[in-house]
Amino acid sequence: MKKKGHIIKHTSENGIAREMGIEAGDRLLQINGEEITDIFDYQYLVQDEYIEALVEKADGEQWLLEIDKEYGEDLGVEFENGLMDEYRSCHNKCIFCFIDQMPQGMRKTLYFKDDDSRLSFLQGNYVTLTNMSDHDIDRIIKYHLSPINISFQTTNPELRCRMLNNRFAGEALKKADRFYEAGITMNGQIVLCKGVNDKEELERTISDLAGYLPVLESVSVVPVGLSRYREGLYPLEPFTKEDAREVLKTVHRWQEKLYPLHGLHFIHASDEWYILAEEELPKEDRYDGYLQLENGVGMLRLLQDEFGEAMEEAKRNKERILTCTRTLSLITGKLAYPYILSMAEQMMEAFDFLQIRVFGITNEFFGERITVSGLLTGQDIKKQLRGKDLGECILLPENVLRSGENIFLDDMTVEELEKALQVRVDIVKSSGRDFVNAILGNS
Repeated sequence: MKKKGHIIKHTSENGIAREMGIEAGDRLLQINGEEITDIFDYQYLVQDEYIEALVEKADGEQWLLEIDKEYGEDLGVEFENGLMDEYRSCHNKCIFCFIDQMPQGMRKTLYFKDDDSRLSFLQGNYVTLTNMSDHDIDRIIKYHLSPINISFQTTNPELRCRMLNNRFAGEALKKADRFYEAGITMNGQIVLCKGVNDKEELERTISDLAGYLPVLESVSVVPVGLSRYREGLYPLEPFTKEDAREVLKTVHRWQEKLYPLHGLHFIHASDEWYILAEEELPKEDRYDGYLQLENGVGMLRLLQDEFGEAMEEAKRNKERILTCTRTLSLITGKLAYPYILSMAEQMMEAFDFLQIRVFGITNEFFGERITVSGLLTGQDIKKQLRGKDLGECILLPENVLRSGENIFLDDMTVEELEKALQVRVDIVKSSGRDFVNAILGNS
């Protein structure tokens, strides 16, 4: 039988838990006399200014701790299992699923399809609603957990069933009605597939979803990612330049209609559409505070604006910057390459001691249609940079690595790449300021 409680992995140095004598390895059994099913229960029960926590020590002794704290203040604990429960896998067989388009032989965790509403709350993951029970919805409403991020794809029930290969997928859309009625903030996503849920179907979907405003704050439209491993899968085609322009016309028309009514542009196109259509990126105020960054909506605009601000500051403080010659290489995917190249050129013009080379890596592992840096592999970077004059170091964006680790998608480590290329590899965070500081050697 599974032992009750949740094992504590770490306690914060200045947190309440450590002050109360709670240690790594202890088990949290109850709060206020209630057993904790998962992170939803914990987040809700720990909110009050006074709580009673039942903790079991490693030797089996149980402590009942009376804790006075600020409302909403956490105990300062990290659990071995972040969800405090088993992860829920996805039972859909979506025609656009990227996990189905990966080659064999990669680490097992990359093949796990999650569709867990708790990860939507904790990590911003998008869920299809098909894996949510009435009990899950009741708890989200009871605890008023938000935002919940939903992968809609379409509001046509029959089409949604076909796209997700799940006969309950159309009925699941009604769960968004309950969130709307309860005032649970939502964000939405539409993975657009050519000839499937685009054109008239996209119009219908945007029109239907606009009815959830302002509780549904934003919806992103992203093009389906097509790897080279699609044998036996639903035949999907890539979008063309003309297709992208039509998508943008639809998005912009709805933005112009909805903004005067709600103060939100609501529907947003990911950066890929603008690049494919060869159109200018929108200005900052069109992104409603960048609600959809994780879907690639506004990432390049934010990067450019942050870069501009950091550059102005660097120019004002030019006399404080070490002016010794610095040669380095920037690595990115094909999508962002023109923007990274432009920023590198601006920096070399402003600081004549810089020599920067920019390499846009072709994704041979997944296929050339995959152009984002977050899906680059170590082997592609190594192959395409071997023998190049890379300078004193190469700078890689942090999204090429597994979160919190120095490992690429193909399990190559940063250290292995450094050894293969005989050059130091530095990882750069995503902001424009980090970009400027890393190049100037200030980070």
